[in-house]
Amino acid sequence: MPSNAPIRWGVFLTALMLLLHTPPALSAEENRELQEMEVLGVSADPGGQLRLLLRGKADKRGITMYIGQFEAVGIALPLEGVEPPRPYTHDLILNLLKSLQATLTKVVINDLKGSTYYATLYLQVNGREIRMDSRPSDAVALALRARAPILAAEAAFQTPSGEE
Repeated sequence: MPSNAPIRWGVFLTALMLLLHTPPALSAEENRELQEMEVLGVSADPGGQLRLLLRGKADKRGITMYIGQFEAVGIALPLEGVEPPRPYTHDLILNLLKSLQATLTKVVINDLKGSTYYATLYLQVNGREIRMDSRPSDAVALALRARAPILAAEAAFQTPSGEE
């Protein structure tokens, strides 16, 4: 591979990040409503469906979201302090960010529509903040590895449609 190939990949990935949809910035009011979350873990409900359990550090309100098997493993590994012999997808993403001199500064679980949660990654790249839409399970897996705060907006604490 030519010696300038890593530079071309870096430019390509940076351009791709900038071209992707950037969620709207949170208003000052929404920023005030953010609550830092702690990850309690991944568990199975009585039917065997895996779920991610989060709890607000300040008021202890919880968020429970159902996730798949691969997402559960991606979250459980850093929670248990396990470093796989080869990078998993989330490790690879963080390695790419690091090589591009980008830092994951926080993730925000910002909305709940029906039974689907939405999240945003906040990256610092060359002194500039970049926001990227993300699945919450991926955002949490990345935040755990990067030791970045996980925040939730008030809208994420609603009861999902169809649940009591």
